[in-house]
Amino acid sequence: MVTPLVSVISINYNQAQVTCAMVASLLRVTYPNIEIIVVDNASPNDESQLITRQFPQVKFIQSGQNLGFAGGNNLGLAVAKGEYILFLNNDTEVDPGFIEPLVQLFERNPTAGIASPKILYYGTDNLIQYAGSQGINTWTGRSITIGQLEPDRGQHNRSRPTQLADGAAMMVPRRVIEAVGPMPEVYFLYYEELDWCESIKRAGYSCHYVAESAIYHKESTSVGKASVLKTYYMNRNRLLFIRRNFNGWARWTSTFVFLAAALPKKAFAHSLHREWTHLKALGRGLSWHLQHPGGL
Repeated sequence: MVTPLVSVISINYNQAQVTCAMVASLLRVTYPNIEIIVVDNASPNDESQLITRQFPQVKFIQSGQNLGFAGGNNLGLAVAKGEYILFLNNDTEVDPGFIEPLVQLFERNPTAGIASPKILYYGTDNLIQYAGSQGINTWTGRSITIGQLEPDRGQHNRSRPTQLADGAAMMVPRRVIEAVGPMPEVYFLYYEELDWCESIKRAGYSCHYVAESAIYHKESTSVGKASVLKTYYMNRNRLLFIRRNFNGWARWTSTFVFLAAALPKKAFAHSLHREWTHLKALGRGLSWHLQHPGGL
């Protein structure tokens, strides 16, 4: 088997112990030719040095400011030497043989532009988080994930083209990045990988789900399951994705559903539970769009 260099890029933010567990799992992979790049996104604490002390073989980049998910990954991309780039969340651990099937896909298929493995929830009885995607619903602007919360009984063991990759783990050939450009940084957090997938597909490449590859995701470790940060960016960026990727009736209908149904529903729920900081985050997310009415 051909073994071109794979550059694995991951972002650390205040989660050095979690990142170390990810790196440890990467050091057990069976693929013989990888480099591991960790970008620390200006963590307020100094625990990030634990990563370099424990794993001196890691290429460690200390960012002077928090650049967000896309910005941090793009900083890692600038020093990556691999023919294939694997973007991997720091709150994951990997199956030892997960890289080979991804590389084989791109070696066999020159039109393949981006791919994600099967993603299982870490610490569960093999509950699936991602087994492909049906894409973004043009009425609601929400992504539709295949296999979500299903026990893995082999029902999604067939690799296939799919609509969207998953940002927790996605491989992209360098040649595709050179053709399309890096991940869009305007999102800062959430939806950027979905936007990037759409750009890759518009450039004539295909997106794939690779069932023979598996990782395990400790969902929402880095920002918290109910953080104000998540409330702000998830809602701001859902509308941003619609603005950047939908046209005609699809843009109008999905915008209307978001503003007339989804946003009021969330606002009511936060008000009911007296979650005033989350309510303010919704308002700030909406006002961001009023301040940026032009092209993005």
